[in-house]
Amino acid sequence: MPVRVLLITQWFDPEPTPKGLAFARELARQGFSVEVLTGFPNYPTGRLYPGYRMRWRERRLMDGVVVHRVPLYPSHDQSALRRAFNYLSFAFSVLIHGLAAAGRADVIYVYHPPLTVAAAGTLLAVLRRRPVVCDIQDLWPDTLAATGMVQNQSVLRVVSVLCDWVYRHVDRIAVLSPGFKRMLLARGVPAGKVEVIYNWSDETALRSAEAAPPAGFPGAERFRIVFAGNLGRAQGLDAVLGAAALLQQRGSPVTFVFVGDGVERARLLELAEAQKLTNVTFLPAVPMNEIGAVLSAADALLVHLRRDPLFEITIPSKIQAYMTVGKPVLAAVAGDAAELVQRAKCGVVAVPGDSRSIAEGAASLASHSATALEELGRTARRFYSEELSLAKGASAFGSIFRQLASEKQAA
Repeated sequence: MPVRVLLITQWFDPEPTPKGLAFARELARQGFSVEVLTGFPNYPTGRLYPGYRMRWRERRLMDGVVVHRVPLYPSHDQSALRRAFNYLSFAFSVLIHGLAAAGRADVIYVYHPPLTVAAAGTLLAVLRRRPVVCDIQDLWPDTLAATGMVQNQSVLRVVSVLCDWVYRHVDRIAVLSPGFKRMLLARGVPAGKVEVIYNWSDETALRSAEAAPPAGFPGAERFRIVFAGNLGRAQGLDAVLGAAALLQQRGSPVTFVFVGDGVERARLLELAEAQKLTNVTFLPAVPMNEIGAVLSAADALLVHLRRDPLFEITIPSKIQAYMTVGKPVLAAVAGDAAELVQRAKCGVVAVPGDSRSIAEGAASLASHSATALEELGRTARRFYSEELSLAKGASAFGSIFRQLASEKQAA
């Protein structure tokens, strides 16, 4: 009989997420019985996706995976209060609707962030006496403070206490980088409870590059460096606009293309217009099944995070996506993410938040020959396949799920 896994995550396809339908499908391919408990899709705009209507509960079959959607307050703007209500409303729905699904599962997997989901999923596991695996993508309260989302020290202390409760009660913790593991060990989490499992990409969607790039995508006469994803505070994209200004002054062929949405998009657009930047293009977010075409049309791909100690132990999942499509990477990041790009030998590393360093990195890539750029892309794809792929990561989770299910049966 297959091991039954319940995946609890606030974000799931068609929302962009590193642990969505592709993960569920791969687990099913590896022999697991998978159900998903998630919310109605609204990230990153805070508006429900077309074809969805808020209901008390909805059950859909997606590529053979049973997906249960439960209500939440849709929001993803700069209001900390509305964002908190978004998180809390989904956690409440998980507790109300998740009891039956948790009872059917042999193992519960919870995706964090937000912490409210981890807490609700862990409480379900405790109530149903099921082993639980927590996949930590953001370290709270550190991330809340670093992004400026929460500045009240009393609230941050409460969040820290809740984190410690989750860490004590979960059976295993998966983290996305060695730095995350070091941080958890420093907080007193036993080493045997924590395992580093690198994120992967949605390989099927990214490699389906049949669609044409969206209207407004710059032509091949420019050296197009694409940033795709959330345009938020953590990305610190003001520095990239600063790099664009420097390159424009030099008459460089480099142009930056921002593809996506987020709380900073409108302000960044206004800033680019105020500086009269003609080498910056903003394009709307595109569905995951079309993003591969956008990335494949680029000459290089950009990842940038604001300079912060927390982000030095973060590996943005877009690095894996960029490697999957086989394009050179301009990595304006530090710490674990920079080391990963350097180990893969697939691009250029720049200093995050430093416009001059970013400009130099962009100019360096633009000076490469077509053959050299193609070789960087091949190296990126090969490293991803060998070290970071969906099959490799899902197998690591599968080993944990089977071990926990076996231990539960033996007990």
